[in-house]
Amino acid sequence: MKKIIFIFTGFFLAYVIGVAQNTLTEKEEKQGWKLLFNGKNLDGWTSAGKDLPPSAGWVVENGVLTVQKEGDKRGGDIITKEQFSDFELKVDFKITAGANSGIKYFFVRYEKGGWLGLEYQLIDDETHPDAKLGRDGNRRQASLYDMFAPKQNSDKPVGEWNQARIVAKGSQVSHYLNGKKVLSFDRKSEAYRKAYELSKYKGSIPSFGDVKQGHILLQDHGDVVSFRNIKIRVIK
Repeated sequence: MKKIIFIFTGFFLAYVIGVAQNTLTEKEEKQGWKLLFNGKNLDGWTSAGKDLPPSAGWVVENGVLTVQKEGDKRGGDIITKEQFSDFELKVDFKITAGANSGIKYFFVRYEKGGWLGLEYQLIDDETHPDAKLGRDGNRRQASLYDMFAPKQNSDKPVGEWNQARIVAKGSQVSHYLNGKKVLSFDRKSEAYRKAYELSKYKGSIPSFGDVKQGHILLQDHGDVVSFRNIKIRVIK
């Protein structure tokens, strides 16, 4: 009997977890949330400058979207077909040891500089060398990559699920990690302008981040990183 109860409990938990992934609650639907990833395929996603997403490099399994290790099957970054302006974005992510990736937003093609977007950095702070570069930690987990460092560390160990949250309203942007606000900045501020002048984006036209809307991007940086529960809400 105990064995039967244990097996039933296991199936029940697996069912609950499965249902919870890539779905919206009734409350979220009323609040205007929409799923960007349906848990089955890359419908709604494409590649920069293309009509279709990559045919290789990204795998969907058990409701989880995973970018594969660098090699012959590397597919490149994927972006939403839609563009967004004022929004709240939530993404569950799980990195592997030594991994580097990112979630970009306001991602568009610049007149000078090519395809660019503000990046919420996803990285193994302990072992990936890029986390030690930059200025004052501005390439660490949850930073605005190469611009601003997070104010605190609230990430979970490598191999566990974390939640990134980005809130953008007008020129104001905030990064959250696992429910805690770790960074806020104003794209029109003097501090932002100074960070831009010191960044790798200096010289872009228009000035980096000075756009009204753009795509959401999940980065293929040649490392294994998984995503799920990718949802967005337009802020009115």
